[in-house]
Amino acid sequence: MRVLVLNCGSSSVKFRLFRMEDEQLLASGIAERIGSPEAALVYRVPGRDGHRQKVRADDHKQAINLVLDQLSDPDHGVVKDIHEIDAIGHRVVHGGETFTEPVLINEAVLSKIKECRRFAPLHNPPNISGIEASLFLIPFARQVAVFDTAFHQSMKPEAFVYALPYEWYDKRRIRRYGFHGTSHHYVSLKAAQVLGKPIEDLRIITCHLGNGASVCAVKGGKSVDTSMGFTPVEGLVMGTRCGDVDVSVPLHVMEEDGLAPAQIDDILNKRSGLFGITGGDNDLRTIEDKAASGSHRHRLALAIFTRKVKKYIGAYAAILGGIDCLVFTAGIGENSPTVRRMVCEGLEFLGIRIDEAANGESREQIGRGEAAVLVIPTDEELAIAEEVASVLGEEGKTDEPVETPAADIRTKRILAIDDDPDIHEYLAAVLGQAGYACFHANTMRQGIKMVSEVRPDLIILDVMMEDISAGFRFAKEVRSAEAGGTAKPVPILMVSGVEQVTDLTFHDRVGTGTMPVDGFLEKPVEPDVLLKKVSEMIG
Repeated sequence: MRVLVLNCGSSSVKFRLFRMEDEQLLASGIAERIGSPEAALVYRVPGRDGHRQKVRADDHKQAINLVLDQLSDPDHGVVKDIHEIDAIGHRVVHGGETFTEPVLINEAVLSKIKECRRFAPLHNPPNISGIEASLFLIPFARQVAVFDTAFHQSMKPEAFVYALPYEWYDKRRIRRYGFHGTSHHYVSLKAAQVLGKPIEDLRIITCHLGNGASVCAVKGGKSVDTSMGFTPVEGLVMGTRCGDVDVSVPLHVMEEDGLAPAQIDDILNKRSGLFGITGGDNDLRTIEDKAASGSHRHRLALAIFTRKVKKYIGAYAAILGGIDCLVFTAGIGENSPTVRRMVCEGLEFLGIRIDEAANGESREQIGRGEAAVLVIPTDEELAIAEEVASVLGEEGKTDEPVETPAADIRTKRILAIDDDPDIHEYLAAVLGQAGYACFHANTMRQGIKMVSEVRPDLIILDVMMEDISAGFRFAKEVRSAEAGGTAKPVPILMVSGVEQVTDLTFHDRVGTGTMPVDGFLEKPVEPDVLLKKVSEMIG
């Protein structure tokens, strides 16, 4: 089974394709700067040279289409045809209280995800764009949503309800949601594997330390508390986010400086944290170097950052009633011996002691006390792929093709090929009212190109007597592409007003052989007759 993982940001689409029976990464990359003239696609295959090319990507649909084309490219691709992709895992930032686990996407699920846009107005909309684009471009694949917030839905009310008017929670669902859930879940499971113990018996504190950072208390494999809150700005000091702060401070500055809410939001999210303390640096490597060179503000930033992590570890150890394992992960957690050492200093009373040599080499196990201290690389995309396989059950554990249900939330597409605007207008009106999406090609040549671009569910080929040979060549070319594995089988419905045409063998009269089409209607075609035939062919 092959799973494509998509992580759609406001102007990017990160992707990774996995073969799940051995969790092998087949390809990865990013479509970046979507919507700008500088749009580019970066594509990598393990063991080969990667490449970057400038592309046109006006929106997420175009970007994902480029990704699919690259994955199935005869020279650079890793699949012969996109039909080899069995499922798509979508990272969705916010699932509200609705989603407590990954879920197979259907119409109701997509509607609920859209309702969660109010909780994450910057993140959920591009996630939704990626889902809708995938449903359009690759409807035969199973689509699964994996939520950053889902892992933390096991928290009890005393952990997630704020000490604010209760009506705010009751009516607005304002509460602690937490983020980085996919990462915290993944590394906690890996920690149990490293220790060779059932996760149900462990008290684990996971520290996801990157430009965005959070800590999670995990007991028996369940999240019981986490540092991020209603939004990702709460909790630890981060690269550009302030973390915990007295809420009166931004209100005070707003009043004194006459700032709007959007301006304060920008300061708290993009100009605070390590960036704000140092005066412009949020890369931990740069901060460590300048701190070592004697910069007071960079030393202060490093001290504040690690102290806050330590503070949360102590608090969560109290909530858990002790700690069996401390995990460091993400960019800083995996790669900074200095941060790990500073965080763990003074935590000996919890059984946390660092082996300096192991820490300096960033080994997997760096502790020498009663509590294990581990460095575990996070792999959120693989974690999403694993969640997809889990949702699909046993069929997700094999390399056998997955049978997909009808795509009940994607409008079925019909490509009509004719050179008469009136006919196209008629087809668009009749088919559109019935819920189909109708695309139009003026020529057979344009139609061939649009078959790969539109990926239609049905082709309506409108031919006159003089077009029969061209129509025959078109149908043969479509069938040839399908036989070569470069396109999915598409039924072709031929419509003609030629009197000689009475069945599908009429073209023997012009010496062209049997027309490789799947259905025939004689013009003029009444709307109910057309819709009945279309329904018979594609539902």
